[in-house]
Amino acid sequence: TVDGVTVESHGPNNDGCDPEYSKNVIIRNCVFNTGDDCIAIKSGRNEDGRRVGIKSENIIVKDCKMIDGHGGVVMGSEISAGVRNVFVENCEMDSPNLDRAIRIKSNSKRGGLVENVFVRNLEVGQVKEAVLKINMFYATYNNQQGNFIPSVKNVNLEKIRVKNGGFYAILAKGYEQDPIENITLNDVIIEKVDKPFLLENVVNLKLIDTYINGSLMQSP
Repeated sequence: TVDGVTVESHGPNNDGCDPEYSKNVIIRNCVFNTGDDCIAIKSGRNEDGRRVGIKSENIIVKDCKMIDGHGGVVMGSEISAGVRNVFVENCEMDSPNLDRAIRIKSNSKRGGLVENVFVRNLEVGQVKEAVLKINMFYATYNNQQGNFIPSVKNVNLEKIRVKNGGFYAILAKGYEQDPIENITLNDVIIEKVDKPFLLENVVNLKLIDTYINGSLMQSP
């Protein structure tokens, strides 16, 4: 349990709290003022992660404030053993440096399965790139390609309010042979977005009572 901690970490690439190979974790009542990701959930890098083989799972993040940082709650990119059952609830994020509120990132050298991510009651002031970003091609320009195709399944966002959504509400890019599956938005209001979606190889996107720039969005 991480409870009532204030993290001031404004060095380059400095995260706030990074659970790795971790099970049954609660992060609550914390304040993050960071130079990179506020929370980054990991489970090993490449062969080391596959050798250890311990998933990060059953992780709760609640009642936290992310006052600065590039990512709010992030999974990856070192998730080779997998991440599952992540719950984010009653959190606030607001920073001119916030690129993504919720982010999942990996590549075919890292691999890993991320499944069952639930986000509820999230208040976001401003975000630059995307409210939700899922990128399975992270850092592939830097010789980060292999034969371990990553997977993402079951991502749910409910009761989300965003005042300034940046470039995209959802930016998600998966592999054709293993597309991202089951993204659900329910009771979501996002304002001031340049483009609602940029999606590649995403299956079963559901939009329920979701408004972007004041318009009710329909599931594709």
